[in-house]
Amino acid sequence: MNRAMIISADSQEAALIEETVQIEGFGSVAVITGGSEARRLIGGEASPDLIIICTPLQDEFGQELAETAAEETSAGIIFVCHGEIADELADRLSDYGVIVVARPLSRETLSRDIRLLSANLSRMSGLKESPEVLGRIEEIRVINRAKSVLMKYLKFTEPQAHRYIEKQAMNNRQTRREVAEHIISQYDL
Repeated sequence: MNRAMIISADSQEAALIEETVQIEGFGSVAVITGGSEARRLIGGEASPDLIIICTPLQDEFGQELAETAAEETSAGIIFVCHGEIADELADRLSDYGVIVVARPLSRETLSRDIRLLSANLSRMSGLKESPEVLGRIEEIRVINRAKSVLMKYLKFTEPQAHRYIEKQAMNNRQTRREVAEHIISQYDL
């Protein structure tokens, strides 16, 4: 990973992120202020390895841009937004593999998330896209979505939600995915 794209209308925030991204080893960093310009560059030849979107942008909010980038590229995507809406956006964007970070943004948090994303992308690039791997990834997504639903509606912590799903699977002689799908259908309309 060596190319990064920062999309932000706030020049001070973009400067902080650019400095952090360079410290984390990205040599080529493009700073853009609007979603339409970002879309042109994302679809181009030199697609970035890391995309950081700081909302709101000049010409749009940025959520649709994150979804588009996730569908059209293999880049790691970090979505920065205000804390009040971070959980809601995390629910929506988690299916796309986008990391949502709430403001106020700290250099330490951003560095940790970039390293985590880089490690995951490196690991994933080494795996072949076999049906087993893709099925396992989808299973993890469904289980994580069910955990989010339990945390939102029943006020569980993440460990409590994890334990609940595992216990239900054992008690009902179902897979964790089956339990997760039932939870999602029951609570998340």
